[in-house]
Amino acid sequence: MAHELETLANGQTAFASARLSAWHQLGTVTDDCMTAEEIMSKAWLGGWEVRKIPLQGIEVNVKGVTKVDCPDKFMTVRTNPQTGETEYLGVVGEDYATVQNEQVAEMLNLLVDASGAHFETAGSMRKGKNVFVTMKLPDAMEIAGVDRMDLYLAGTTSHDGTASLRVDATPVRIVCANTQRAAFAQSQGSYTFRHTSNITSKISEAREALGLMWKHFAAFEREAEKMINEALTMGEFEKVCAELWPVADDASDATKNNAKQRTATLRYLIRDADTQKAIKGTRWAGYQAITEYVDHFAKASTAEVRARRAVTGTGADLKAAAFELLAV
Repeated sequence: MAHELETLANGQTAFASARLSAWHQLGTVTDDCMTAEEIMSKAWLGGWEVRKIPLQGIEVNVKGVTKVDCPDKFMTVRTNPQTGETEYLGVVGEDYATVQNEQVAEMLNLLVDASGAHFETAGSMRKGKNVFVTMKLPDAMEIAGVDRMDLYLAGTTSHDGTASLRVDATPVRIVCANTQRAAFAQSQGSYTFRHTSNITSKISEAREALGLMWKHFAAFEREAEKMINEALTMGEFEKVCAELWPVADDASDATKNNAKQRTATLRYLIRDADTQKAIKGTRWAGYQAITEYVDHFAKASTAEVRARRAVTGTGADLKAAAFELLAV
């Protein structure tokens, strides 16, 4: 399968996007902005009724069939939004509290009461085990008046016990749709709700955390303004890249060849790519070249792996490390 978005029994994809489809032109693409209720319906995320049921093991031997109860573990299941059948999602502990997809969207609604914010995308992945909802904020950054970045909140959760409900604040550079993430000692760009908590009662706490996200955006913008006003030589850029992607002296020929290809691509991105024209020759351009490489050029097994890597995992860590190395 070329992607991990869920395909339902009727052939439709459990994904919806406002105006632009970022995932293989799959799912429902609307002409207008969507409310929480609309995006739940169009992405087939509504009415799942995620719940826990008792877990049993079955032993078959010469004595016959024996059912064994598992009192400290439960199975999470859902009602399939298209067929109505009960489907397996995962195995969780007795303290695990289920989260409905509607709660993910409602949480973003409660966190963001700014006029003009709207839902942008939502979808189901891994046969319902993971879901995501994103909201675009009404304000944008203008780095030194030449580089525009839209701001988003992304709500993600799992129904199989592998991940908590999480909100991430991410800026996206318009010129090449790069998703940025940077690390700051005194601010944060995400907030996590444990599945053992009452989510509704945590909203006030989350609002406070969201205030830290705004500080994250402000700190990001201040650092970016400094970077765009500082020159970066090709030698300095290549030194940063060497720190991010070290190659051992005894590395295999294949590894060394991959490194050469990566270096050539990064040189092109910082020196010749149209996406860098307005910021060429700056430390900000160096950071954006690395971000563009991670988001669009680094090898990935599927488009969805590439998309997730943009904001989580090794891709996000690489971009955060690049930001720190290039910050003035």
